Amino acid sequence: MHPDLEPRSALARLLRALPGDAQPPYDFREFRRRAERRAVAARGRGGGPLVAAAALIVVTALVLLLRLGAPPAPRVASDSAPAGAATVRHVPPPATGARPEVMEHWLANLPSEPALVRVGARAAVSGLEDRIAQLDDQLSAARLEPAQAGRLHALQQERTRLMGALVQVRYAETLADAAR
Repeated sequence: MHPDLEPRSALARLLRALPGDAQPPYDFREFRRRAERRAVAARGRGGGPLVAAAALIVVTALVLLLRLGAPPAPRVASDSAPAGAATVRHVPPPATGARPEVMEHWLANLPSEPALVRVGARAAVSGLEDRIAQLDDQLSAARLEPAQAGRLHALQQERTRLMGALVQVRYAETLADAAR
């Protein structure tokens, strides 16, 4: 049966037959009393999120410590040389006019970091390595442009000169490390 077909008076009669407004379950005073009780209970549990966060941090730190292991012990210089260092220290550096490939091969055979580092020497090595890296970028860009033959030759000569300087500094560093 469709409601559109029924007369409006029947609908009005049904609406009037509904019971009146129901009483609210509680008044405003009861509402305020319950709200205050919830607020007091929440203040009592106020440390809960802090305790949970602290526990999470501690558990995370323990998991990382167990998974990654303890940090490595710092290296201490001793009178005895490391196992592979004896062969490196006795190999003289290539001559200053040597090909860049020979100098790179000699540098690759050196240890990456000496046991004790002098700040001045380390700064010189880092500066030379950075400058060589910049020249490598410039060389790559110059090789892509065919009209840059003169510039390419100048950059290669500068790179070879810097490689020679790096070899000299690293060799002096290894000799100083061997003297300790």
